[in-house]
Amino acid sequence: MSGLCNHSLELTGLAGNPASPVHRLDPRAKIVGLVAVTLVAVSTPVAAWPVYVACAAALAAVAVAARVPAATIWRRARVVLPLILFVAVFVPFLRKGGATHELGPLTVSDAGLAILAAVAAKATIGTVSAVLLGATTTFPSVLRGLEALRVPRLFTLIAAFMYRYLFVIVEEVHRMRTALAARGYRPRHALHAGPIGRAVTAMFLRTYGRGERVHLAMLARGYRGAMPELVALRFGATDAAFVGAVAGTLLALRIAIGALA
Repeated sequence: MSGLCNHSLELTGLAGNPASPVHRLDPRAKIVGLVAVTLVAVSTPVAAWPVYVACAAALAAVAVAARVPAATIWRRARVVLPLILFVAVFVPFLRKGGATHELGPLTVSDAGLAILAAVAAKATIGTVSAVLLGATTTFPSVLRGLEALRVPRLFTLIAAFMYRYLFVIVEEVHRMRTALAARGYRPRHALHAGPIGRAVTAMFLRTYGRGERVHLAMLARGYRGAMPELVALRFGATDAAFVGAVAGTLLALRIAIGALA
């Protein structure tokens, strides 16, 4: 049972075809390539809009190659993207500059509309890049890739433990809710909140004890600041070709259009 749980935890977040060429790429290649797409888009002004189109085309090609459905991308992107766009939609009414247009009692400016378009394009490209990285790479593999790219060790350790313990805490919360419901707990006003406070205290103590047991288990399995890896990362020709095709092409296009502007 433990092995099955660990296996499902390892595959959490994957979408599309796990046997696709994109899924099989070295995590460092996907991190560099997809982060490069975001950086190119963020550094591009709205006047160089063909770069946005190229970034979107690159992400679409990655999604098709990985067989990640558009519905899955939208389901994950809608957690963040609508909030960003909701805030950005007010910019045209607040930012002054250029020609103005009357929309009933409201006035919008060309400068504000340009900022809205740029924010929408950059936010969409950045969000979809992150979604595709998560859909084609497991979280542990992302952390291994970040470590290989010399990201500070403290950051990857904190992220790894937060990821692992998130599932443990959620499981404990479900158990306690079930126990409270089995004992007839039906709070009707604030004075009935006492059992919840005691449950939170018990959950903290149980989580702390679970943490000590997990630490001892990790030490028994060879943990010395890093877990021993059974399979080493290999950055091959296919990975280099992916980085060159995605990051190299977009960066060259960005520089060329920037020079023309």
